[in-house]
Amino acid sequence: MHIQEWLGTVPAVSVYLLVGVVIGVESLGIPLPGEIVLVSAAILAATQDHIDPVVLGACASAGAIIGDSIGYLIGRKGGQPLLDWAGRKFPKHFGPDHVAMAEEKFEKWGMWAVFFGRFIALLRIFAGPLSGVLKMPYWKFLIANVLGGIVWAGGTTALIYSVGIVAEPWLNRFSWLGLVAALLFGIGSFVVMKQRAKKAAAEREAAEAPVSATVD
Repeated sequence: MHIQEWLGTVPAVSVYLLVGVVIGVESLGIPLPGEIVLVSAAILAATQDHIDPVVLGACASAGAIIGDSIGYLIGRKGGQPLLDWAGRKFPKHFGPDHVAMAEEKFEKWGMWAVFFGRFIALLRIFAGPLSGVLKMPYWKFLIANVLGGIVWAGGTTALIYSVGIVAEPWLNRFSWLGLVAALLFGIGSFVVMKQRAKKAAAEREAAEAPVSATVD
């Protein structure tokens, strides 16, 4: 069976649930490829008539908002020990350098960090829990969370779907390339944030070095 024919047999409700659940769990603070799943689903919606892009965007937005809200409550209850535990369990995502960089952004930008953090792979998993740990007022978090979730999830779905419609003849012939492109896009954004975290760590170590030398 051709991949396009097989994709046509995938129930739409399964796609909606998968997108909502993956994005929701990622927003809790658990590293999952939410952006990759959303982009792939939007490409699928552009090539399969039974998947409604509006419903897809709504499910993605709901997953983002609900997941972030639960993550906020977990962070509020767990506090700093939660980040320490996450650092031990997921050192590649919640290591000291990543946490320090995220805390710097959140302390500097407040609720705007929650909003714009939704568009950045690494900060996306920090938004909810870290806002809770830092005791951000819930009403500020909620406004930024709802707006960020809708703009990111809805905007990404609309953009990728529109591009997919234009490129539908090409995607129908090479649909697997579209999925590969989505994968590379998600990995690329994550790599960029990893490099920024390393740079922030190097700058912090350089700033601390003179103090250590003075003490010695």
